[in-house]
Amino acid sequence: MSMVAPLDRGVVEQIVREIVLAQLGGPPGKPNLVVSISARHVHLTDEHVETLFGPGKTLTLAKDLYQDGYFAAEETVMVVGPRRRMLPSVRILGPTRPESQVELAFTDCISLGIDAPVRLSGNIEGTPGCVLVGPAGVVDLKRGVIRAQRHVHMSPADAEFYGVKKDDRMSLRVNSPCPTVFEGLVVRPGEGIKLEVHLDTDEGNAADLDHAKHVELLK
Repeated sequence: MSMVAPLDRGVVEQIVREIVLAQLGGPPGKPNLVVSISARHVHLTDEHVETLFGPGKTLTLAKDLYQDGYFAAEETVMVVGPRRRMLPSVRILGPTRPESQVELAFTDCISLGIDAPVRLSGNIEGTPGCVLVGPAGVVDLKRGVIRAQRHVHMSPADAEFYGVKKDDRMSLRVNSPCPTVFEGLVVRPGEGIKLEVHLDTDEGNAADLDHAKHVELLK
C-alpha cells in the first residue's frame, strides 16, 4: 500500500508555513525580512530515496520553498522511534544531500521518545538515529535526528547591513499577541541567499507568529 500522502493545502501548511512580515516604517534600503516556520521534515541521500521509493526513483517537486533551489517533495516517509513510536507522514525536502537527516521539533522528539540535540542542519556527529519507512523499503538511520537550531539566512549584503558575520548570534523580536524575543539565532550568510529566519513549530506557536504584526532582527 502506498504511503505517499497527497499534498493538499493543510499538509503544506504543516510542513513549511512561510510568514512574510513586511517591516513598515523602516529606514530606506532596509532588507525585507521573512520569518518561516519549518515543521518536521526529512533530507535524504539519492541512495535512500531509491531504497524507500524504488529503484531509479527521484524526488518529485510539489512546492518551491522561499530559498531558490529548495523544495517540498510530494514524497513522505514514516519516522519510527524507540518502542515503535512513530510519525506517519513526514515530508521530504529537496534537493538530496550527501547524508540523510531528520529535523524535528521538541514535541516531536518527546512523541517519538528520541533525545535529539539542538544542532545546525548538517551537524549530525553523535546524534541519535531512527527508522524511516517508505512504500518500497526501510532505512535504519544510525544517526541524523536533530532539533534544528534557530538561525537566519542572509546574503553578504544583508550581513553588511546588520554588521554581522558567519556564526554570529542575533535576536528576533516578535510583536504578536504573545510578544517574544528569540535569542541566539545563528547567522548563516551565503551568495544568492535571501534574508530568512527559520523557527520550528514549537517556537512559532509559542510566539503566535501567525498573528504577528511586526518582526525585527536585532544584532
